Amino acid sequence: MIRHTHQVRVRYSESDRMGTYYNSRLLEWMEVGRSELLRAAGVPYGEWEARGVMAPIIESHLQFKGRAGYDDLLNIETTLVREGRVRVKFESKLTQADSGAPVAEGWTIHALTNPDGRPLRLPGWVKHFLEKEGDL
Repeated sequence: MIRHTHQVRVRYSESDRMGTYYNSRLLEWMEVGRSELLRAAGVPYGEWEARGVMAPIIESHLQFKGRAGYDDLLNIETTLVREGRVRVKFESKLTQADSGAPVAEGWTIHALTNPDGRPLRLPGWVKHFLEKEGDL
């Protein structure tokens, strides 16, 4: 299980009249966390696709924990875990960078497929970095 933390700042366009982030932004921020974890692991998602491995989201879950408003700096902690023979799971925790106050938690499960959408067992190079432990 590998973990990576990336920071994002809430932009004005991501907040609403209630003074907090708009809910759909969570999935976007989680995508940023996933992309940066894979980049830090040395295998950015674009390389997955170049190697013929697609990873569509087949399931997601979000749990709102607290507020985050315009210009707040957030930590996105993303953890990658194996989820069976043809799936991976990215778990995300978003917190306020200054206080550690929780903002949200969630996860996405991705099926690994070939470019035609057929299930694909975890390639050896994916298994290799899934077996790593610790922070990137």
